[in-house]
Amino acid sequence: MSLPVVMHSPDQHALSHSRMARYRDWLQAQGASPGTDYQTLHAWSIADIEAFWQSIWDYTGVIAATPAGKVLESHALPGARWFPEARLNFAENLLRYALQGDAQAPALHARSETRPDFTLSRADLLNQVAALAAWLSESGVVPGDRVAAVVANIPEAIVGMLACASLGAVWSSASPDFGTSGILDRFSQIEPRVLICVNGYGYGGKVFDRRQQALELRSQLPSVEQLLMIANVPDLAFPEGVIDWSAVQQQHAAAELQFAALPFDHPLYILYSSGTTGVPKCIVHGAGGTLLQHSKELMLHGDLGPDDVLFYFTTCGWMMWNWLASGLVTGAELVLFDGNPGHPDLDALWQLAEDYRVTHFGTSAKFLGGCRNAHLQPGQQFDLKPMRVLFSTGSPLLPEDYDWVYQAVKADLLLASISGGTDIVSCFVGAAPLLPVRRGVIQCRMLGMDVQAFDEQGAALVGERGELVCLQPAPCMPLGFWNDEDGSRYRAAYFERFPGVWAHGDYIEFDAEGGCIIHGRSDATLNPGGVRIGTAEIYRQVETLDEIADSLVVGQDWEGDVRVLLLVVMNPQQQLDDALRQRIRQRIREHASPRHVPARIVQIEQVPYTRSGKKVELAVAKLLRREPVTNREALANPEALDQIAEHAEIWH
Repeated sequence: MSLPVVMHSPDQHALSHSRMARYRDWLQAQGASPGTDYQTLHAWSIADIEAFWQSIWDYTGVIAATPAGKVLESHALPGARWFPEARLNFAENLLRYALQGDAQAPALHARSETRPDFTLSRADLLNQVAALAAWLSESGVVPGDRVAAVVANIPEAIVGMLACASLGAVWSSASPDFGTSGILDRFSQIEPRVLICVNGYGYGGKVFDRRQQALELRSQLPSVEQLLMIANVPDLAFPEGVIDWSAVQQQHAAAELQFAALPFDHPLYILYSSGTTGVPKCIVHGAGGTLLQHSKELMLHGDLGPDDVLFYFTTCGWMMWNWLASGLVTGAELVLFDGNPGHPDLDALWQLAEDYRVTHFGTSAKFLGGCRNAHLQPGQQFDLKPMRVLFSTGSPLLPEDYDWVYQAVKADLLLASISGGTDIVSCFVGAAPLLPVRRGVIQCRMLGMDVQAFDEQGAALVGERGELVCLQPAPCMPLGFWNDEDGSRYRAAYFERFPGVWAHGDYIEFDAEGGCIIHGRSDATLNPGGVRIGTAEIYRQVETLDEIADSLVVGQDWEGDVRVLLLVVMNPQQQLDDALRQRIRQRIREHASPRHVPARIVQIEQVPYTRSGKKVELAVAKLLRREPVTNREALANPEALDQIAEHAEIWH
């Protein structure tokens, strides 16, 4: 990998006064000597992981009823147990600024398609959490009980999660655009005691009624004892037999919030694998590990603090919602958005950034690519002076999107492409304010994350593509899977490929500077003629063409080998013809390799996506093998699969 052009270099303030710089200086004052540059700091963080994670505990100011004590009971993977003596509460840590700071300062701003904009102060947030926690406790909820929520990205979702965490209940959420069977695939496995639902949601100027769905879920989840409903759409009256969220708030308005002192590895969240090739796996994350990892990522890598405003476009069915919620630990104001980011047009989120003076703007690579395709100039149209960091995740960010961000959004911001996943509810690789941003390259391995690219034999690679692995334990690794008593499914998911090493399932390439490029999911890697090809390498070439709106690359078994199929969605007034096919093939041949050139290029109506905005390569590959795609509820647009299956050109 030749070293790409530098798009942004840290200024003297970032090198000396960013939160990561202050952490580095604090370490030196403590007697640790990890050097002054990021590479040396990272090397120390994985050479002595116990000292590193103890330093994160101390520096980020973890509030604990029982101090940290021993850091790590075992280094085994899987099997590591962190801070076994500590007792803490996740909600108490996230609410620290409400408890100890300016209680009247804003905590949450909310914009939605169904309700007027509103703001909750830190005191409002604290009082609402206390009221809901009192009701949950009165309803018999105890530590370890599950509370399941079908909620939009609104303040009530944050309140619900914090109330559960204060008691030690386990929070698990889904977005209300999920179908009933998709929600049941998830929640029936975890047997929730309480179900929280919105009565509806808005998207793209339309209102979707979810009252009947809530009643169906209650009837098909025998473990549910209480159904609590939120009036997200004010004029949809509640059905009989549900409990009104606002009534609960009024009845318990005088409640005092208590925080259960719980083990570091007490379950906090249950998240779910995408479920595009089977029933979703229920991934259990611990309170302490999530707290430490998110504090490190947000404060140090994201340079986020009490004077900042954090926005991330997400739904409550994506781990980025959990990450966004943790922003409270920094004292930053959070901006929540519930609706279609392209409604009434792609300016909507940039307008939100101006209105709330957002300093940290988070979105998907898909959204940025859409803005680039639409030739938007948000930096000229909107006041984005406060913006310092732009986060991108969900899929690899194209080099051309780096160009667009620095030309059309802002020249002096940190473009923070980050990558990890639901599996660790956080990141393996991402951003650092001490490092330059290079075109098309994720800046670094995150502190404390001992990640490499492995070849098939388990040897580390530099400058070549390989399997993303993590060689040492990290507190954010799951406690396990729900209902996996012997841990066999958990071990099979991450630890069988390379025993004692976490294999993440991404195809990655590190350069000599420590930067990296994600080449797509390794289980979606193409293998024509036995040569491994990452799908992202083809997307990089195709999706920068003016004629192409979107694309999907899949391998199809064909005459004893694998042939590469490129499925393209055209921009309006554009058609796929032989001349464009030839131009696409030539571009891929020149900029990737002859092996990357697709055997067939076929125009389709739409690319299938998961509800968290990821292209569904594996489900399409199954379809092409004529295997059933069983969990269509995991898709945002399952009809796209049917449209692909009906294209005769794909089968010839």
